[in-house]
Amino acid sequence: MIGRHSLELALPGASIGAVAGAMAGGLTLLAGQPTGMAALSALALAVPLGLFGGLYGVLLGHGVFRPGTFGPVGLFWMAAFPVSRLMQESVAGVGMADGVLPFLAYQAMVALGFAIGFVWLHERLMPHWLMRRAGANPEAKALLGQYIQHAQALQTARKGSRR
Repeated sequence: MIGRHSLELALPGASIGAVAGAMAGGLTLLAGQPTGMAALSALALAVPLGLFGGLYGVLLGHGVFRPGTFGPVGLFWMAAFPVSRLMQESVAGVGMADGVLPFLAYQAMVALGFAIGFVWLHERLMPHWLMRRAGANPEAKALLGQYIQHAQALQTARKGSRR
C-alpha cells in the first residue's frame, strides 16, 4: 500500500499529466468538436496521464528513476502514453481506422516528445515541491537530497569544462 508520503511525491507528476490531458479537450474543441465531446476527450486523457504521472513521482521517490535521467523515463512513457491514448480513444474516439497496433506504434513514437516535455516540467516543479514537503516527509527529504547531489554534480562538471 502506498503511504501518504509517497502520495505527496506523486502530486507534481499527477498534476502535470492531468493538465496535459485536459489540454487535449481544448484542442478537440479547436478542431470543431462539440463541447461535450471535448470535455469527454479531456477527461478520458487527463485521468490516465494523471495516474501515470503520479506513478512516475512515486517511482522516482523509491529510486526506480533518478533525477536528471531521460532514458528510463522515455521508456516508461513509451508504454504509458499509448495506453493512455488507447483509453481515451476507447471512451471518446471515433475509432482507429488503421487498427490498434499501428495506432499504438504511432503513439509510442509521439510518447517520446511527451516524455521530453513531461520530464522538463517535472524537473522544474518537483524540487520546489520537495523543499516545501521535506520537513514533514522523510521521502521528500531523501529525494530532495538526490536533486541537490545531481545539481552539485552538474555544477562541478560545468566548472571543469570552463577551465
